[in-house]
Amino acid sequence: MGNINPDPFTTRPEIEGTFGVVASTHWIATAVGMGILEKGGNAFDAGVATAFTLQVVEPHLNGPGGDVPVIVHDVKRARTEVICGQGPAPARATIAHYRNEGLDMVPGTGLLAACVPGTFESWMMLLRDYGTMRVRDVLEPAISYARDGYPLVERACATIQTVEQLFRKHWPTSAAVYLPNGEVPKPGTLFTNKTLAATYARILSEAESGGGGRDAEIERARKAWSQGFVAEAIDKFCRTQEVMDVSGSPHRGVLSADDMARWQPTVEAPLTYDYGRYTVCKAGVWSQGPVTLQQLALLKGFALDGLDPTGPEFIHLQIECAKLAFADREKFYGDPKFSEIPIATLLSDAYNDERRKLVTDKASLDLRPGAVEGFGGVVKLRRAEGQREAVGALGAGEPTVGRFGEVRGDTVHFDIIDKAGNMVSSTPSGGWLQSSPVIPELGFCLGSRAQMFDLEENQPGSLAPGKRPRTTLSPTMALRDGEPYLAWGSPGGDQQDQWITQFFLRHVHCNLNLQEAIDAPAWHSEHFPISFWPRTARPGVLVVENRVPKATIGNLRERGHIVEVGPDWSEGRLTAASRVGRRRRAAANPRGMQGYAAGR
Repeated sequence: MGNINPDPFTTRPEIEGTFGVVASTHWIATAVGMGILEKGGNAFDAGVATAFTLQVVEPHLNGPGGDVPVIVHDVKRARTEVICGQGPAPARATIAHYRNEGLDMVPGTGLLAACVPGTFESWMMLLRDYGTMRVRDVLEPAISYARDGYPLVERACATIQTVEQLFRKHWPTSAAVYLPNGEVPKPGTLFTNKTLAATYARILSEAESGGGGRDAEIERARKAWSQGFVAEAIDKFCRTQEVMDVSGSPHRGVLSADDMARWQPTVEAPLTYDYGRYTVCKAGVWSQGPVTLQQLALLKGFALDGLDPTGPEFIHLQIECAKLAFADREKFYGDPKFSEIPIATLLSDAYNDERRKLVTDKASLDLRPGAVEGFGGVVKLRRAEGQREAVGALGAGEPTVGRFGEVRGDTVHFDIIDKAGNMVSSTPSGGWLQSSPVIPELGFCLGSRAQMFDLEENQPGSLAPGKRPRTTLSPTMALRDGEPYLAWGSPGGDQQDQWITQFFLRHVHCNLNLQEAIDAPAWHSEHFPISFWPRTARPGVLVVENRVPKATIGNLRERGHIVEVGPDWSEGRLTAASRVGRRRRAAANPRGMQGYAAGR
């Protein structure tokens, strides 16, 4: 007999069952989501409870003041949809205002970087229109963890340590929450945020304060948030506090209660691209999601089947196509409500057949966006001097995997599929503890997504009141042979749509299962401008895990890539879930020692 178990080692099993699966970036949130499925909730109920729990247990990665895109496949509606929970710029956020403050870029931290918080309204919409449970069912786990404590992960402690002096000197309200007893908490500390628990408990109390059933409760919860005490506290904080940010000067905010009352999330069809048997679904050009579709449109012209997923040809082709797709992101993407974005052209065969000719066996060191007559802005390149840092002492940028892969934090992500086949994939982010000071009455801080806007006029990404910033957040779904099949995604700022694409290629062309495709050695390019302050690029730089074979690294260097080698397990924080017939499968990333998949 041959080997009974021919499969290669994986860090944990690919979860498989028929009842349902949950994969998220924190084991507690995964368990909460699974618990909701066990109680008879559907994937959307489980998604909302998972998301609220992630705000509590990964405060260095996301918070109530952040933003979120959600991709759902609802079996009853028989369609895939995108919920845009990316809040827009406030009414007073004009280029003139920021220029008058002496700024040439939107700061990466502080109150001027805040957009309208999008998460709470989005979760209430998901619960109301797709879910079955009540507000109490989905909020109670988060309230109990915030009130009674949860073990703080090592990366959260490291993040707090990074911004300790900022908190002590400039953000005392954050110090009050995150430096208990005046000290940086140690990993494993049972950590509480009683003010946040009280905020959500009050929302729940107001939701349940009248009759009318589930929908009426959800409506009252929404009002408590965007037209009630939460919006009032945010408005007052932005009006009255001058807050230090990465510019080195303190500024007041421009976000108001009126901005919050006027905004609601929207539902739209996903952007899709057909790749062989698969139809890949992403959020629109207000996100960087279409970058995955553009990479696939370019890669479609290469023979990837059977290539070694750690070989130089596989890595080189993916990276060179990523460089072209991300260059187009820089030039063309923005809020389609404010300018027409030529996405049909960018995904067309004719356009990509021409762009593909730019890919040779040598690494490109130039930023080469395409040309679509009458469209696109001017791309300016700021070169990073030396090594890129992920989270500075002033808390800038989206917390992402550091240059040598040390997981400084990322964002969060989850994928859930229930017994009926409902699917949800979401990447909540923003409002992390290092973005802005804690609002003392609420126990959470605002987000900093507005740092993605340009303070130049007439660009697709120019700042304007009511406009959505081009977010990096990028959940993904794919149909196979027309049937909903796969939900996946990763935290990681500009790296998200690099790791998302790599995972998909390994699964589709190399026949790796979900866990194998996540565990496999990974990499990312730093060739193009990052979306976060200070918006720098490192042309030609390719960061690979040390597990990539030495021969591959040598070959990539011969091709002209500037290869930097990070630690063995340092690239990506993917999770994934799939459905085939009655089967439900899921997998989660071992890197960072937090993510987990569960199911039965």
